[in-house]
Amino acid sequence: MIRDIQGLHHVTSLASDAQKNNDFFTKVLGLRRVKKTVNFDAPEVYHLYYGDELGTPGTVMTYFPFPGARRGRAGIGEVGTTVFAIPTGAVGYWQERLTKAGVANIGSDTYFGAPRLRFSGPDGDAFAVVEVDSDSRDPWTGNGVPADVAIRGFHSTDMRLWDATATAELLEFMGYEKQDQSGSVTRYHIPSGNDANVIDLAQLQASPAAQGAGSVHHVAFAVENRAKQLEVRKALMDTGYQVTPVIDRDYFWAIYFRTPGGVLFEIATNEPGFDRDEDTAHLGEALKLPSQHEHLRDLLEQKYLEPIHD
Repeated sequence: MIRDIQGLHHVTSLASDAQKNNDFFTKVLGLRRVKKTVNFDAPEVYHLYYGDELGTPGTVMTYFPFPGARRGRAGIGEVGTTVFAIPTGAVGYWQERLTKAGVANIGSDTYFGAPRLRFSGPDGDAFAVVEVDSDSRDPWTGNGVPADVAIRGFHSTDMRLWDATATAELLEFMGYEKQDQSGSVTRYHIPSGNDANVIDLAQLQASPAAQGAGSVHHVAFAVENRAKQLEVRKALMDTGYQVTPVIDRDYFWAIYFRTPGGVLFEIATNEPGFDRDEDTAHLGEALKLPSQHEHLRDLLEQKYLEPIHD
């Protein structure tokens, strides 16, 4: 069994408009944009990162905003809802804030015993905030959300699967333990992980998902460093998974593999972090390009990457 995974590192999704995406996460949810870079495989498209002050692993939501992208279709074989942790008693604040902002599909319920508020992002993305009474993370408050109600980072994601058996076995191999069950949803967590340490597996009958704007592209799990990542990679390959070589993403190193349920998993390192090329006080302000695309800067800025207004 793998013992090095700490919980979620980041979640990466697709969007249709960079400005709308930026405004939603910074002005509505109150997160900090910690990096403005490009998709390494399609540099004409932004890669935007949002999180806490430093972009701490377990807080970072990232997006590839493909201009005008068609909206995805929800279904099985994908991450469904991305859930953020908020302090106990904060659901009322968020219901009022999201309502005033005109956010769609707001609904409240109690989920696994905790108050939860569900809502949609600009592209129909499925989100929720859930009250947590033991989250030790410091929130970002630079965008005006008070500290006593602000988002702490991720709480969990859920995965929509036709048959959750093989994915459950994978999570247990990755160090997750079965914690609870509610109807067709089984909850797994890492007891000693970071505070973004919960995964819910939802088994349901539905059509396969079709990726597009609003879809989660992949979910990334955190390991401390490159040495631990190589150990995880070997363990996964020894178990029969097809895992990519290590890829340098500038702010972390990454490996990827497809799960039995169809969801793309990444294992990402906590090092070196988002402050490797920007001062902490100015994270996310300048367009940062990977070295292999620096020669394209003028072309990208003039033709493809429309300025994002903060």
